[in-house]
This record gives sequence, structure tokens and C-alpha cells, in this order.
Amino acid sequence: MAADFALHLATRSAEETEGVGARLAGSMPAPARHVVVVYLSGDLGAGKTTLARGFLRACGYTGAVRSPTYTLLECHRADALTIVHLDLYRLRGAAEVETLGLRDLVRSDHLFLIEWPERGAEHLPQPDLVASLSVEADRHRIEIAARSDFGREWVARWPEAGGASL
Repeated sequence: MAADFALHLATRSAEETEGVGARLAGSMPAPARHVVVVYLSGDLGAGKTTLARGFLRACGYTGAVRSPTYTLLECHRADALTIVHLDLYRLRGAAEVETLGLRDLVRSDHLFLIEWPERGAEHLPQPDLVASLSVEADRHRIEIAARSDFGREWVARWPEAGGASL
């Protein structure tokens, strides 16, 4: 993917990572006619759930936002959008994704935030964006890369698109 379709960010606190999630939600184009999918990749403690929390809050969800590590899937209604938050860390194999009933949730008024997507492999819908998070000694790095036309439009709408850094 061309560099102009990726954002490179750094955060130094959970609040800043939540802020990235909020800005991501705020820069999303009008809902697509297809399901919107965001993959959240990174090691344990990299900030995937924290980014998801900021995204959900910015979409208007006011309930508790925790990693769905044990439930695997949580649906959150936020205005006209249902946000499906998945955490696939505990899957023993990619085929287990089929038991989650995702096919019933793939609708145009749904947005997926999927933590640990690599554990679901080919059983997941293709992403519009991939947010890759990593931990360094004094900061967290976040790269948000477009993987679809909708994703490219989304990245272009980012307030400081083109290699922004916090």
C-alpha cells in the first residue's frame, strides 16, 4: 500500500491512545454500503482495546468498554451504528471463527473492530483499515493503513493525513 495511505502515530499515554481511536471515529467517511472492518493488531498491552474504547466513545457509546477476551465478541449500539468488538486471542484455530456467528452480523449498519485478526485468518471479512500497535520504551507506535477504497478515503480524511504524528 502506498505510503500516503498510511498514518504513522506515536502516543505516550492511554488517554492519547484513546484520542487516536476518537479521531479515527471522527474521520470515518459516511457509512459505507458494506460492512466496515478495522483490524487491530499488536502484542499484549499494545493498546488495542484502549484504541477501541476511544473509537466507541466518539461514536456515542456510553457503556463500559472492556476487551472481550473471554466473551470473544461484544456488540455495542452507538447511534445508527452497531459496533462489533471481537478479541480472537483465545481462539485455538482460525476455524473457530465460524462458531461466533459472524455471518449474521455482516451488515451495512455494522462496523467490526477485530483484535488479534491473524488468529481468524481467512474466516474474517477483509479489512478497510489495519491499525498495527507496538510498544517502545517511552511510547506506543500506531500505524493505520488503508486496505480498501473506503479505507483510503478514511485515511485521507484524517485531520493530519500524510504521516501525522502525535
